[in-house]
Amino acid sequence: MSHALRSAALASVAALILSGCMGMNEATAPAEAPADVAATPVDYDQLMADVRILSADDMEGRDTGAPGGERARAYIVSRFEALGVGAPPVGRLQPFETQGRTREGPKTFNGVNILGLIEGTRVPDRYIVVTAHYDHVGINNDQIFNGADDNASGVATMLEIAARLKAAPPEHSVIFVAFDGEERGLLGAKHFVQAPPVPLASIAMNLNFDMVARAETDGHLWVTGTYQHPTFRPILETIPANGAVSLAFGKDTPQDTGADNWVDASDQGAFFHADVPFLYLGVDYHPDYHRPSDDFDKITPSVFQSAAELSVSAFRALDQGLDR
Repeated sequence: MSHALRSAALASVAALILSGCMGMNEATAPAEAPADVAATPVDYDQLMADVRILSADDMEGRDTGAPGGERARAYIVSRFEALGVGAPPVGRLQPFETQGRTREGPKTFNGVNILGLIEGTRVPDRYIVVTAHYDHVGINNDQIFNGADDNASGVATMLEIAARLKAAPPEHSVIFVAFDGEERGLLGAKHFVQAPPVPLASIAMNLNFDMVARAETDGHLWVTGTYQHPTFRPILETIPANGAVSLAFGKDTPQDTGADNWVDASDQGAFFHADVPFLYLGVDYHPDYHRPSDDFDKITPSVFQSAAELSVSAFRALDQGLDR
């Protein structure tokens, strides 16, 4: 999650993350979901491997424009291709050059968004854009900021959703975007809405995942954006808890101020300002946020897996409930 809106709540510092190359007990899925969504047993090995690989020391904190960021990008591309996820007509990669923030002041960054596409069966000309940023803050004072929760967990969740949709196709077409430059000022997301691969008017919504692994703080996976888009809430509020994790709604009202308001706190902010409907799913602050201690071994597998299942259920409910 972006440092700017959270600095009021937790002190953080910046610079790079990890390298790597190389389901489905959907008890919460609606009855009309494809049969294999409910019938296929879930194997979480890949979900956990994605987080582990993306948050390993050799990714060097995945800073935008740094070698570790390039290694993370190569890994995510390889995962999309292994899953058989195609690319939009504009291509798999969306490079950009823009000014972003650093602790020393503004700096020009060369970043690259990673795109995937799965066509929908019922509403193929309407798109749900599923996003998660793959960059983190790199290396600072010789310490690697691995960003396992922030945001290797969101990327792994996005890849899990992609795997599920390859097994049971969505009703809407889905554009997946692994954003670069979120930590430097939502750079990749801002570029995406300025140069979208499809007209913005054809995007039904953005569903953004940022920090979804560590829900132990309060037992919640927070859903931000239903204050702005109240029709989304009835679609999601009947989804039951999974294990020790349940959905909670908020962090988006006028009463939520400063670091407690997450509307602009991650990449969904770019969609919000472009008047594209959005929802953001993420956990609350924890002591390892934006610290070198945000490592893979701090993740409790059962908690992350429950959050991932809730994320899949949220996507399925939205996919089936939109445009009806």
